[in-house]
Amino acid sequence: MLRLIGRIFLLGALLGMLGELFSIELPTVRFPFSTSREIGFLHTDLTGGEVFPWFGWLLSLLFLSVGIFSEVSFLRGFSFTPITLRRIERFRSIKRGYYSLVLILALAGVASLDHLLVGNEAILVKYDDNWHWPAFSREVEKGEVFGLQGDDGQSPPDYRALQRMFEARQDGGDWALLPLLPYAPTGDTITAVSTPLKISSGGEALVNGFPFSGLAAKVYDLEQPERMHLRYRFREGLKDGPADGWDEKRNRVYGALFEKGELVKESVSWNGEGELTAYLAKQSSELRQVHFPPSPPTFGKGQTHLLGTTSKGYDVLAYLFGGLQVNFKAALVYIPLVYLLGISIGLLMGFFGGAFDLLVQRLIEILSNIPFLFVVMIASTSIPEGLKESAGLWIIIGILLLFGWMGMTYLMRTAALKEKARDYIAASRVIGASTPRILFRHLLPNSVAIIVTLVPFSISSLVLALTSLDYLGFGLPAKYATWGQLLRDGLDNLSSPWLVTSAFLVLVGLLILITFVGEAVREAFDPKKFSYYR
Repeated sequence: MLRLIGRIFLLGALLGMLGELFSIELPTVRFPFSTSREIGFLHTDLTGGEVFPWFGWLLSLLFLSVGIFSEVSFLRGFSFTPITLRRIERFRSIKRGYYSLVLILALAGVASLDHLLVGNEAILVKYDDNWHWPAFSREVEKGEVFGLQGDDGQSPPDYRALQRMFEARQDGGDWALLPLLPYAPTGDTITAVSTPLKISSGGEALVNGFPFSGLAAKVYDLEQPERMHLRYRFREGLKDGPADGWDEKRNRVYGALFEKGELVKESVSWNGEGELTAYLAKQSSELRQVHFPPSPPTFGKGQTHLLGTTSKGYDVLAYLFGGLQVNFKAALVYIPLVYLLGISIGLLMGFFGGAFDLLVQRLIEILSNIPFLFVVMIASTSIPEGLKESAGLWIIIGILLLFGWMGMTYLMRTAALKEKARDYIAASRVIGASTPRILFRHLLPNSVAIIVTLVPFSISSLVLALTSLDYLGFGLPAKYATWGQLLRDGLDNLSSPWLVTSAFLVLVGLLILITFVGEAVREAFDPKKFSYYR
């Protein structure tokens, strides 16, 4: 497993650096460089408008070094101790935890596909015998490249509409390949979704065979359901309530009132061009139910949203995918940093003791009494909006890191105090081993059980913290798709149950998987359960 992780670091760093050299936006591995470009102090502005992402190069070189070190270590004959191998076998025998880990790794693999799986940019476009790769290009393609005119030609194209336009030609020459889910997690607002209604022989509007109650409309263009011609309110399948009408320029020109399917004649108002009868008889679509965001799940051709849309018009499934990516990114950054800090300080406290131990204990006591939520609230209000928008994720991780290292530190301090009194530490000193070698080659490996068993629970705490802060409104900026924001959106729109249900199920599901892994690791590494004295 460690060798596989090292090779992933090695391959990811190489691909990321190659993508940066050739200006190719590769999924996931572009993350260090894109982050470096977004945050002002992590890049250097060059002449001619060019940007040098020095932080991205530094981070990629660090990942490359980790991968090379891992590979060299295994080539030299590195192997786990028999005790560690038995622990791994015990973990694999606990099927609940093992298969949960497999599922989490599969989710991580899916999330790493990034814009190849979920996104509103085409992966590949063939137009006029030319090949284009919009999803991989750093430069934004304009609509005129694909034959669009006017304003559409000077702005980035809607690739979903472009795909429909190519399919309508039926010549097979031009085509576009979109991701499996052709919606971006955020910033890709769906204006409206419409579904047709069935009219019975008695004139009742039906949906799924039952009388319809709600708003329904005839629209000018099925591709733009918000361009309504006539809109009516229905109760139990009959027109009942106000009716409105708009011309093709979206000006309201007609108004009326219906009661139990009958028109109230005195209620009719008309200020459009021409005769009212010609306007009412104008050709438009059949009667359709028009859903504005949040809209329920829709299937079939056109706008398909398997889990509906949010109050901002974002596709819920794409939003959940974006939230999953945010959680994995945060975990990949937070967990190594918090454990590196906590383990290093804890080892030093327990091994050396004295003034350093007392000083760090007083520091921990001070930090422990600072209200975490107040710090987040102060940071949320005092940090400039521009910096918060570009580095919001890193600010939240920094605050969590400020409070998260203390628990691991105390555990490692206790382990170091216990282990430094053992004979193997004294033997290491006698043969002349240096202090860093004693700490990191002898003392730390014998305390690995503490580290390994706490990692899953640290990840679950991180996911809960991010979700809670986003729910309270003190978390990440709106450009990030987060499950906490979706949960708050669902509770603000209880009439749209697909929102809160989706957020709740994915959050609880991921936490259950992580908990199963944590329990299995704790059981496999439990010395009381798997120790034998003869």
